Amino acid sequence: MSRSVACIDYRDGKVFIAKRQAGGDMGGRWEFPGGKIEDDEDFSTAIFREMKEEFGVDIIVGSHITQSTFEHNGKRCTLDVFEVTFPHQGDKKRFTLTEHTDYRWADIDEIPSLDFVDSDLSVYKCVKEWVSK
Repeated sequence: MSRSVACIDYRDGKVFIAKRQAGGDMGGRWEFPGGKIEDDEDFSTAIFREMKEEFGVDIIVGSHITQSTFEHNGKRCTLDVFEVTFPHQGDKKRFTLTEHTDYRWADIDEIPSLDFVDSDLSVYKCVKEWVSK
């Protein structure tokens, strides 16, 4: 089973999202950033590594928000969603993008209208409930 993490930084009424590079079945689509957990990693280690690789920043890992299990290309996958805090919002000082072409802070209600990856849409309802607390 494949294990992945998705990261939610929510502040000032907006959630951080990123647009994947073109290519593959999820290319060019928006997502909650994250990635695969390597065999020797725990959640925090994987999240920290992914955010450093993808955005060039050290983040703070917060609480577990939710989990979803789904099938992708015939393979069973688990997605765990965590609260994270980026060191800044990436506006005055841009994040270094290696896996994405763009990022922005989006209103949680606009997520379903964006071309969002299916796995992240599977956790959208729980994320929306979490940010509404």
